[in-house]
Amino acid sequence: MSACKADRWYAVRTRSNFEKKVAEELKAKGVTCYLPCLRELRLWKDRRKEIEQPLFHGYVFARFADTGENRLRILKTIGVVHILGQSSQIEAIPDVEIASIRAMLQANVRCFVHPLLREGSKVRIRRGALKGVEGLLVRFKNGFRLVVSIELLSQAVAAEVDISDVEHIPANPVPRSLMRNIA
Repeated sequence: MSACKADRWYAVRTRSNFEKKVAEELKAKGVTCYLPCLRELRLWKDRRKEIEQPLFHGYVFARFADTGENRLRILKTIGVVHILGQSSQIEAIPDVEIASIRAMLQANVRCFVHPLLREGSKVRIRRGALKGVEGLLVRFKNGFRLVVSIELLSQAVAAEVDISDVEHIPANPVPRSLMRNIA
């Protein structure tokens, strides 16, 4: 499967602990996929070990054009349960959500899984390692967190941010081309 304009991101549900195997199999089939992982320190009685754990347990993101042939190729992969969506329709994930998750994980800031929040202000980070990342701002104890969600999964990732680095995104943003005419 080659990348084209019709390619979109989809959440592929996997069997328990099959995320890495499904990602490998999809890549072998030529499917672009993304398995976001976090490094965790695991403690055993006799040792400590840092391991990579999938960020969203039971899910792999795959990018493909929504055709019957492509769906079948994905669904025939060992460990795949289904592609998320409503009834017989699969539901695409906006590119900005995947890009924001990638940016958070690549920025080497402390990230962790966070419950999806439906309330809060939509914000964008103005500077620093997370510059350009969009998400919801929530207050936590004495600080603030940026929550980037994958709404289709009902899950999110959060990172602590400095409130001075955040700008509000209006509900109906004015196109930049019109902003010049306003000023």
